Amino acid sequence: MSWLTHVVEALEPLIRAYGAGAVTVIILLESFGAPVPGESLLLFASALAGRGELSLPTLMIGAWVGAVVGDNIGYLIGRFGGRALVLRFGGRIGLNAERLAWVETVFARWGPLTVAGARFVAILRQLNGIVAGTLAMDWRRFVVFNAIGAALWVGVWMTIGYVAGEHADVLLAAARRYWAAFTLVAAVIGLVAAIWWMRRRRA
Repeated sequence: MSWLTHVVEALEPLIRAYGAGAVTVIILLESFGAPVPGESLLLFASALAGRGELSLPTLMIGAWVGAVVGDNIGYLIGRFGGRALVLRFGGRIGLNAERLAWVETVFARWGPLTVAGARFVAILRQLNGIVAGTLAMDWRRFVVFNAIGAALWVGVWMTIGYVAGEHADVLLAAARRYWAAFTLVAAVIGLVAAIWWMRRRRA
Protein backbone atom coordinates (compact mmCIF):
# COMPACT_ATOMS: atom_id res chain seq x y z
CA MET A 1 0.00 0.00 0.00
CA SER A 2 3.03 2.30 0.00
CA TRP A 3 2.28 3.41 -3.56
CA LEU A 4 -1.19 4.55 -2.48
CA THR A 5 0.35 6.54 0.35
CA HIS A 6 2.64 8.31 -2.11
CA VAL A 7 -0.29 9.00 -4.43
CA VAL A 8 -2.36 10.52 -1.65
CA GLU A 9 0.57 12.62 -0.46
CA ALA A 10 1.12 13.93 -3.99
CA LEU A 11 -2.54 14.67 -4.69
CA GLU A 12 -3.58 16.11 -1.34
CA PRO A 13 -2.23 19.66 -1.88
CA LEU A 14 -3.86 19.87 -5.32
CA ILE A 15 -7.22 18.59 -4.14
CA ARG A 16 -7.28 20.82 -1.08
CA ALA A 17 -6.22 23.89 -3.09
CA TYR A 18 -8.31 23.47 -6.26
CA GLY A 19 -11.04 20.97 -5.31
CA ALA A 20 -13.28 19.91 -8.19
CA GLY A 21 -11.11 21.76 -10.72
CA ALA A 22 -8.12 19.56 -9.92
CA VAL A 23 -10.29 16.43 -10.03
CA THR A 24 -11.67 17.40 -13.45
CA VAL A 25 -8.25 17.99 -14.99
CA ILE A 26 -6.61 14.85 -13.55
CA ILE A 27 -9.50 12.58 -14.60
CA LEU A 28 -9.49 14.20 -18.04
CA LEU A 29 -5.79 13.43 -18.49
CA GLU A 30 -6.19 9.83 -17.33
CA SER A 31 -9.07 9.31 -19.74
CA PHE A 32 -6.91 9.50 -22.84
CA GLY A 33 -3.91 7.60 -21.58
CA ALA A 34 -2.01 9.72 -19.05
CA PRO A 35 -0.60 7.51 -16.24
CA VAL A 36 -2.41 9.17 -13.33
CA PRO A 37 -4.37 7.39 -10.54
CA GLY A 38 -8.01 8.13 -11.32
CA GLU A 39 -9.74 5.81 -8.86
CA SER A 40 -7.40 6.71 -6.00
CA LEU A 41 -8.14 10.36 -6.74
CA LEU A 42 -11.90 9.81 -6.60
CA LEU A 43 -11.64 7.93 -3.31
CA PHE A 44 -9.43 10.54 -1.67
CA ALA A 45 -11.41 13.56 -2.88
CA SER A 46 -14.76 12.07 -1.87
CA ALA A 47 -13.34 11.05 1.52
CA LEU A 48 -12.54 14.73 2.08
CA ALA A 49 -16.14 15.49 1.12
CA GLY A 50 -17.29 12.91 3.67
CA ARG A 51 -15.41 14.87 6.32
CA GLY A 52 -17.12 18.08 5.21
CA GLU A 53 -14.05 19.65 3.58
CA LEU A 54 -15.34 19.61 -0.02
CA SER A 55 -18.69 19.49 -1.83
CA LEU A 56 -19.55 15.97 -3.04
CA PRO A 57 -21.99 17.04 -5.83
CA THR A 58 -19.42 19.49 -7.23
CA LEU A 59 -16.71 16.81 -7.15
CA MET A 60 -18.99 14.30 -8.89
CA ILE A 61 -19.90 16.72 -11.65
CA GLY A 62 -16.26 17.69 -12.15
CA ALA A 63 -15.11 14.06 -12.30
CA TRP A 64 -17.88 13.13 -14.73
CA VAL A 65 -17.10 16.07 -17.03
CA GLY A 66 -13.39 15.24 -16.95
CA ALA A 67 -14.07 11.58 -17.78
CA VAL A 68 -16.41 12.33 -20.69
CA VAL A 69 -14.28 15.11 -22.19
CA GLY A 70 -11.09 13.08 -21.81
CA ASP A 71 -12.59 10.04 -23.50
CA ASN A 72 -13.82 12.19 -26.36
CA ILE A 73 -10.35 13.66 -26.82
CA GLY A 74 -9.09 10.08 -26.99
CA TYR A 75 -11.79 9.28 -29.53
CA LEU A 76 -10.65 12.17 -31.75
CA ILE A 77 -7.03 11.05 -31.47
CA GLY A 78 -7.93 7.52 -32.52
CA ARG A 79 -10.41 8.54 -35.22
CA PHE A 80 -8.27 11.12 -37.01
CA GLY A 81 -4.79 9.95 -36.06
CA GLY A 82 -5.43 6.31 -36.78
CA ARG A 83 -3.88 3.15 -35.40
CA ALA A 84 -0.42 3.98 -36.76
CA LEU A 85 -0.28 7.27 -34.85
CA VAL A 86 -1.49 5.62 -31.66
CA LEU A 87 1.19 2.93 -31.87
CA ARG A 88 3.89 5.44 -32.79
CA PHE A 89 3.43 7.57 -29.70
CA GLY A 90 1.65 5.09 -27.43
CA GLY A 91 4.86 3.78 -25.91
CA ARG A 92 5.14 6.97 -23.88
CA ILE A 93 2.04 6.00 -21.93
CA GLY A 94 2.66 2.24 -21.91
CA LEU A 95 0.57 1.46 -24.98
CA ASN A 96 2.09 -1.19 -27.24
CA ALA A 97 0.73 -3.25 -30.13
CA GLU A 98 -0.15 -6.22 -27.91
CA ARG A 99 -2.11 -4.13 -25.43
CA LEU A 100 -3.93 -2.26 -28.20
CA ALA A 101 -4.83 -5.54 -29.93
CA TRP A 102 -6.26 -6.92 -26.68
CA VAL A 103 -8.47 -3.87 -26.19
CA GLU A 104 -9.61 -4.04 -29.82
CA THR A 105 -10.58 -7.70 -29.30
CA VAL A 106 -12.68 -6.76 -26.28
CA PHE A 107 -14.39 -3.99 -28.28
CA ALA A 108 -15.06 -6.34 -31.19
CA ARG A 109 -16.71 -8.85 -28.87
CA TRP A 110 -18.83 -6.56 -26.67
CA GLY A 111 -19.29 -3.44 -28.79
CA PRO A 112 -20.86 -0.39 -27.11
CA LEU A 113 -21.17 -2.25 -23.80
CA THR A 114 -17.38 -2.12 -23.61
CA VAL A 115 -17.56 1.67 -23.65
CA ALA A 116 -19.94 1.69 -20.66
CA GLY A 117 -18.00 -0.89 -18.65
CA ALA A 118 -14.48 0.19 -19.62
CA ARG A 119 -14.24 2.67 -16.76
CA PHE A 120 -14.04 -0.16 -14.23
CA VAL A 121 -11.07 -1.92 -15.91
CA ALA A 122 -7.64 -0.31 -15.67
CA ILE A 123 -6.32 -0.72 -19.22
CA LEU A 124 -9.70 -0.28 -20.88
CA ARG A 125 -10.32 2.93 -18.95
CA GLN A 126 -7.25 4.66 -20.40
CA LEU A 127 -7.74 3.36 -23.96
CA ASN A 128 -11.53 3.46 -24.17
CA GLY A 129 -11.90 6.54 -26.36
CA ILE A 130 -8.74 5.95 -28.41
CA VAL A 131 -9.74 2.44 -29.48
CA ALA A 132 -13.35 3.48 -30.15
CA GLY A 133 -11.90 6.10 -32.49
CA THR A 134 -9.48 3.77 -34.28
CA LEU A 135 -12.35 1.32 -34.84
CA ALA A 136 -14.52 4.17 -36.20
CA MET A 137 -17.36 3.54 -33.76
CA ASP A 138 -20.33 5.81 -34.38
CA TRP A 139 -19.63 8.93 -32.32
CA ARG A 140 -23.20 9.44 -31.13
CA ARG A 141 -23.36 5.89 -29.80
CA PHE A 142 -19.95 6.32 -28.19
CA VAL A 143 -21.00 9.52 -26.42
CA VAL A 144 -24.16 7.95 -24.96
CA PHE A 145 -22.52 4.79 -23.62
CA ASN A 146 -19.45 6.71 -22.48
CA ALA A 147 -21.53 9.20 -20.49
CA ILE A 148 -23.43 6.34 -18.82
CA GLY A 149 -20.22 4.47 -17.96
CA ALA A 150 -18.56 7.60 -16.59
CA ALA A 151 -21.59 8.37 -14.40
CA LEU A 152 -21.60 4.84 -12.96
CA TRP A 153 -17.84 4.87 -12.34
CA VAL A 154 -17.85 8.25 -10.64
CA GLY A 155 -20.95 7.38 -8.63
CA VAL A 156 -19.63 4.06 -7.33
CA TRP A 157 -16.12 5.16 -6.33
CA MET A 158 -17.11 8.54 -4.91
CA THR A 159 -19.92 7.03 -2.87
CA ILE A 160 -17.46 4.52 -1.40
CA GLY A 161 -14.98 7.29 -0.64
CA TYR A 162 -17.65 9.55 0.84
CA VAL A 163 -18.96 6.84 3.17
CA ALA A 164 -15.40 5.95 4.17
CA GLY A 165 -14.63 9.58 4.95
CA GLU A 166 -17.87 10.10 6.85
CA HIS A 167 -17.38 6.97 8.97
CA ALA A 168 -13.59 6.70 8.93
CA ASP A 169 -13.22 5.96 12.65
CA VAL A 170 -15.86 3.20 12.63
CA LEU A 171 -14.45 1.59 9.48
CA LEU A 172 -10.89 1.61 10.80
CA ALA A 173 -12.01 0.00 14.06
CA ALA A 174 -13.92 -2.69 12.14
CA ALA A 175 -10.94 -3.31 9.86
CA ARG A 176 -8.64 -3.83 12.85
CA ARG A 177 -11.12 -6.12 14.57
CA TYR A 178 -12.03 -8.29 11.58
CA TRP A 179 -8.81 -8.09 9.55
CA ALA A 180 -8.11 -11.84 9.81
CA ALA A 181 -11.63 -12.70 8.64
CA PHE A 182 -11.42 -10.24 5.72
CA THR A 183 -8.08 -11.75 4.67
CA LEU A 184 -9.45 -15.29 4.79
CA VAL A 185 -12.54 -14.41 2.74
CA ALA A 186 -10.42 -12.59 0.15
CA ALA A 187 -8.08 -15.60 -0.11
CA VAL A 188 -11.00 -18.01 -0.61
CA ILE A 189 -12.56 -15.78 -3.27
CA GLY A 190 -9.21 -15.50 -5.05
CA LEU A 191 -8.72 -19.28 -4.95
CA VAL A 192 -12.20 -19.99 -6.32
CA ALA A 193 -11.70 -17.43 -9.10
CA ALA A 194 -8.33 -18.97 -10.02
CA ILE A 195 -9.80 -22.49 -10.19
CA TRP A 196 -12.73 -21.28 -12.31
CA TRP A 197 -10.36 -19.46 -14.68
CA MET A 198 -8.07 -22.51 -15.07
CA ARG A 199 -11.00 -24.82 -15.81
CA ARG A 200 -12.36 -22.37 -18.37
CA ARG A 201 -8.99 -22.18 -20.11
CA ARG A 202 -8.77 -25.97 -20.31
CA ALA A 203 -12.31 -26.16 -21.67
